[in-house]
Amino acid sequence: MVDPVRLGVAMKEEAIKTKDLTKQFDTDVLAVDNIELSVLKNTIYALLGPNGAGKTTTISMLTTLIEPTSGSAQIIGLDVVQNASQVRQQIGVTFQEIVLDPDLTGRETLDFHARLFGIGKPERLARIDELLKLVELEEAADRRTKTYSGGMKRRLELARGLITKPRVLFLDEPTQGLDPQNRENIWEYIRTLKANKDTTLLLTTHYMDEAEALADQVGIMDHGKIIIEGSPRELIDQMGADNVRIMGSGDKDAFCKNVKILPFVESFNSANGTIQIGVDHGNRRLVEIVETAVKNEFHIDDIAVSKPSLGDVFLKYTGRQLRDK
Repeated sequence: MVDPVRLGVAMKEEAIKTKDLTKQFDTDVLAVDNIELSVLKNTIYALLGPNGAGKTTTISMLTTLIEPTSGSAQIIGLDVVQNASQVRQQIGVTFQEIVLDPDLTGRETLDFHARLFGIGKPERLARIDELLKLVELEEAADRRTKTYSGGMKRRLELARGLITKPRVLFLDEPTQGLDPQNRENIWEYIRTLKANKDTTLLLTTHYMDEAEALADQVGIMDHGKIIIEGSPRELIDQMGADNVRIMGSGDKDAFCKNVKILPFVESFNSANGTIQIGVDHGNRRLVEIVETAVKNEFHIDDIAVSKPSLGDVFLKYTGRQLRDK
């Protein structure tokens, strides 16, 4: 019998689709390694991973900036190599590095970009006013961008990416370097786009909370591969109801061997000096975990119970903290 949930997903249209997408820059740098993506229309997909994981290279191929070494990618059914110019008409992009002419005003920046895409004057002016309002830059619209704060520049870049009414919007580290208030503002704009526009968004980020807050689907990427994907809730739920983190000294191997076979342990990982145990009820199981440590001559220096997060999922599948390079 066909799974009705999977059947329902399969029937939905894909905005982004890749098959064995690969980018090798030279003989020993495999930046993207045979990834397969399927991003449904009007959803938010987050590529979560550390610096150097291959996220930006993936976006560069999907946005026609660089050609794949092998494999294929389609945006709204258009091949990114064979139909590159048509793909560019369907997408918007904001890059990791802020790229603005400091001597142009915010309004001039949007106007210049719209002219490049051949948008007529009446539509162009109306669109600029609409976007300046969306990103709350109306009062600063006629100031030069060199006077803008980092958050204002990010918001202007988001508006610029939307000027052509893209069907697919790529956001590469959209909140990098922003303070918490500006990050939350950008999050709200992204949610608004999904709710009110026929727009698919693919964003890259190394902020775990960002992916958890925004994404319908998350792909965790490392060393050029997507190593696990699913909805944030699905990925977190597999870690168990509670997460117990332990640091200590002594016979670690014996402790790990015996603690992970306890009947209430749902997941287990040990990396970088931290033991991570997914259990059904954290506080109820602490006594048994500590007793196991004592029996195996492992001294616990620190123990904490928390609800699992995407960061815990990342640690499980990569064996290292998210910000490592």
